[in-house]
Amino acid sequence: MQLDTLRPILSHSPWFKSLPQDVIEQLVNAAKLKRVDAGQLVYQKHDLGDGLYCVMSGKVRLSNVTLEGKELILTWMQPGNWFGEISLFDGLPRAHDAHADEPCELLKISSLDFKILLKQRPDLYPHFMRLLCQRIRTTFAFIDETGSLSLKGKLCGRILLLAEGLEHQASVEKGASLRISQESLALMLHSSRQTVNKLLQELQQQAVIKIHYGQLYILDHAKLKTLCQI
Repeated sequence: MQLDTLRPILSHSPWFKSLPQDVIEQLVNAAKLKRVDAGQLVYQKHDLGDGLYCVMSGKVRLSNVTLEGKELILTWMQPGNWFGEISLFDGLPRAHDAHADEPCELLKISSLDFKILLKQRPDLYPHFMRLLCQRIRTTFAFIDETGSLSLKGKLCGRILLLAEGLEHQASVEKGASLRISQESLALMLHSSRQTVNKLLQELQQQAVIKIHYGQLYILDHAKLKTLCQI
């Protein structure tokens, strides 16, 4: 697998770009491309951690199932997003399900290759600790959102989270786009599609976002971030 072929997608991740160049090459050389069909499980809650993944194409849905049997969607991983690292560090089973929402290509680094790399390069631990800390911050954001925000605030927060990815890019440029359906956003917020549509139309009228043929464009990042706090 050639690094040059993967570089444009991998460059979407500020975390990955921060790694030393020789480590980037080592990770890519150790990785294998895995294709999964729409609806297929990438891994299931309670599975042992088998590797670290990066989405190259398509979307992966991370979710859990409530005691009532209802799916609780956490987020979608899009091209350039890495996931699955937590179980590789604590040795515990997966904490959620990962499904391919559509046909996907995933870059997978096996747990064995991952352990070998860290044994050879212990100086990489701070890089991966930063990724883990970003996950923790995201979890706290979910907790804050659940208890204190209006539905509109929650919607704005999820739009930003999906646009930035779980690796928290420093900023989202004007015109950044997000490919997600209104039904999917409604599932994340445990609301109806009609309610989410109404809120999206309000945001569009305020020139915060633009909706066009299944794409959501962020027009005013600063205002969207402010609305996350209401």
